[in-house]
Amino acid sequence: MIALVPTMGALHVGHLELVKRARESADFIVVSIFVNPTQFGPNEDLARYPVDLEGDVAKLEAEGVDLVFAPSVGDMYPDGMTTWVHVEGADKHLCGPFRPGHFRGVTTIVAKLFNVCLPDKAVFGLKDAQQFLIIRRMIADMYFPIELIGCPTVREHDGLALSSRNIFLSERERKQAIVLSKAVDAARRLIDDGERDPRKIELAMESIVASAPDAVLQYAEVVETRGISPIDRLQPGQEVVAALAVFFGRTRLIDNTFAIVPDL
Repeated sequence: MIALVPTMGALHVGHLELVKRARESADFIVVSIFVNPTQFGPNEDLARYPVDLEGDVAKLEAEGVDLVFAPSVGDMYPDGMTTWVHVEGADKHLCGPFRPGHFRGVTTIVAKLFNVCLPDKAVFGLKDAQQFLIIRRMIADMYFPIELIGCPTVREHDGLALSSRNIFLSERERKQAIVLSKAVDAARRLIDDGERDPRKIELAMESIVASAPDAVLQYAEVVETRGISPIDRLQPGQEVVAALAVFFGRTRLIDNTFAIVPDL
């Protein structure tokens, strides 16, 4: 069994947890490291994205990874390439409207990695909720013979989700950034306690983010996970995700919580 863990490098403990999860379900582990230019918009931080291939490889060797696949941009996007993979309609909400073309870049590179590495299983973190859901849909729609494994978000001691972008936060911003985890925790409690109005859940998240003076909310949204679309009212047994994106200066952070709506 081959398990693939796709990454963009700048590996932290969260990535290494994905590797550990892969090791539980497969006997040959491939980790890809590729900073994918097609998932960055013109005003996004491709040039700022941290790169440490030597350090990343050392961390993966320590975890017993069998193969590190680190292709060049030319390898993955040869001259004259005109084929793209797009999951229609899945990018209309959450991060999609704010990052046009982002998920087309994600699905295209993941499909390429699947075809190059031929894994039996693929391991992704649930922190990037929309990415996970779109890849789940792509695998189903395209009949990829791959089992998708989602791993819970790994967090700092105070709840902040681990991210390669956290290094760009100032000390003041880092202290305030815990509003993201507080907001999604509040959303989860409301859902578990029987709140059925998604707008009330969204307002609760917005209020918590507003308590941080340097936070600029991009969105706070509750959607059902199959179509990644808004709902008028939560229904028992429905899988939903409450997600948000927040800027601190130029640094954009995301967080979310998945939930099955209880039947109270």
